[in-house]
Amino acid sequence: MKHGKKYNESLKKYNSVNTYELGEALTLVKSMAFAKFDETVDLSVKLNLKKSQSVRDTVVLPNQFRGDKKVLVFCKPEKEKEAQEAGATFIGADDLIEKVKGGWTDFDIAVATPDMMKDVGKLGMVLGRKGLMPNPKTGTVTFDLKGTLAELKKGRVEFRADKTGVVHLAVGKVSMEPSKVEENVRAVITEIKRKRPVDVKGEFIQTVSVASTMGPGVWIAIRDQD
Repeated sequence: MKHGKKYNESLKKYNSVNTYELGEALTLVKSMAFAKFDETVDLSVKLNLKKSQSVRDTVVLPNQFRGDKKVLVFCKPEKEKEAQEAGATFIGADDLIEKVKGGWTDFDIAVATPDMMKDVGKLGMVLGRKGLMPNPKTGTVTFDLKGTLAELKKGRVEFRADKTGVVHLAVGKVSMEPSKVEENVRAVITEIKRKRPVDVKGEFIQTVSVASTMGPGVWIAIRDQD
């Protein structure tokens, strides 16, 4: 793959086959970012998983780096006040379901109470395609709207391994102090380790790397024992 001049200049700042301590790796990523916008720092974790295994959960990042997210809550009238007080952007039941069914998805996260899922489940073609379908595994199907929305606003994000066993997740911005991005990375790694399938043999975490949106990746020396 051909890369531009600025990318190739970044490659001269480090050894692309070496592994680095996390703090050093993040400092390198920051120094190699060259775009005119505030690039995102992305984490990639390759896991030792069989085809039948999956890793999926949520984590609250210690240091928030995104603006306020628009949260839609599907709930019945008796839970609307709780959702409103918790800071939901959109609240409703059948009215919202019909709106989404028509293709409207101007929100970042969808949360539903369990008693709404029979109807919300019919929105799979719209919400599923965009990764917005409420799911008990990620804590977005719940009666605890107050607690759930509080965590979402603090920076709770979902992570999941793709078909190749790799977890990809944004963990910060290059404008942030590397130490704050490091805290986010360590929080994600800790949660991934907690989701290790019981029948995994050998090292669960195989490789870890970080990169800015436009910059090259840096391998970091994090393994199961860290």
